Amino acid sequence: MPVINRIAEFQTEIAEWRRDLHAHPEVLFDVHRTAGVVTEKLGEFGCDEIITGLAGTGVVGIINGRSNVSGRTIGLRADMDALPMTEKTGAPYSSKTDGKMHACGHDGHTAMLLGAAKYLAETRNFDGRVALIFQPAEEGGGGGKVMLEDGLLDKVAIDEVYGMHNWPGMPLGHFGIRTGGIMAATDRFYIDIEGLGGHAARPQQTIDPIIVAAQLVTALQTIVSRNLDPLESAVLSVTMIEAGEADNVISRTAKVTGTVRTLDGGVQDFIEARLNEFVPSFAASFGAKASIRYARGYPVTVNAEAQTRFAAEVARDVVGADRVDDDVAPSMGGEDFSFMLNERPGAYIFLGNGDSSELHTDTYDFNDEAIPVGVSYWARLVEKALPIA
Repeated sequence: MPVINRIAEFQTEIAEWRRDLHAHPEVLFDVHRTAGVVTEKLGEFGCDEIITGLAGTGVVGIINGRSNVSGRTIGLRADMDALPMTEKTGAPYSSKTDGKMHACGHDGHTAMLLGAAKYLAETRNFDGRVALIFQPAEEGGGGGKVMLEDGLLDKVAIDEVYGMHNWPGMPLGHFGIRTGGIMAATDRFYIDIEGLGGHAARPQQTIDPIIVAAQLVTALQTIVSRNLDPLESAVLSVTMIEAGEADNVISRTAKVTGTVRTLDGGVQDFIEARLNEFVPSFAASFGAKASIRYARGYPVTVNAEAQTRFAAEVARDVVGADRVDDDVAPSMGGEDFSFMLNERPGAYIFLGNGDSSELHTDTYDFNDEAIPVGVSYWARLVEKALPIA
């Protein structure tokens, strides 16, 4: 079954919602206007229940099917927040708020899930319930985790949960999915180095923490290149070095900060342990001291096997088998939908955004031509997961 005709009929309307959201970006948990728009539209569509206030601004709409013999509930999740960036797309609907921009397509995700809500509330061609989860603060705030902590699964007995993200570079009308890790764990490390400061003209009387930091940047790369199995995936990137206050003074301290991305919990554990033992001893070899704080962020986004096969089948129903890659390359980017997948089986899928700018760039824009494909995927997923007996 291709794109659903009824959904194609209101593509323009959904695109108008999307462009309105794009023009009014909000970040982290402060998505009050966006949540208000979502709540209002869910009410207009005739949702049977609307839950607000989870994670402050999260919204969940419940739609009952024609029957409930199965007693099952499928959860569909979209993220609502933007990024603290200045937009440079030049689009007529570009951001009206300085320093905030929908640079990851969450405006499109929200609009597509609203489109699915409209269609599902109108047709109700399924048995059971669907929970439409509109989440704040995906971009670094862990809004998915907070919604769970605020009782999402206590308020709504969700059996399976599914997510979707647009993907620049993937052809329009294509899907990509894989079993297992599809998005990486996003950890951070903070290293404090203490040496012995002094005059820059007498370095022999100092223990230069900048030299230690500079050597450490290179040495850290061996954790991945020489300690890990080459068939395992991991990224260790140093992203900040801070030291010094004057050009004629060797500083006493330096800071090294970075990120670790992994697709496997065992690899994640190994790198954390290796950093904790390696960094202090490395600094000591220079006569310096070093301490490290390792902070775990979003866990690996892990697609369950059965639900991934099912999601790929649904995608093939919508766009055809030749447009679905069910072994797509994983991304080392992170996603807090991982917290929901840790609680319930489900799957996360990529939707082609065509030849657009990359995510998190100031010229990125969601492709409105992807709307009928994404909305049809949501609708078919619910109807196929919850067939009427």
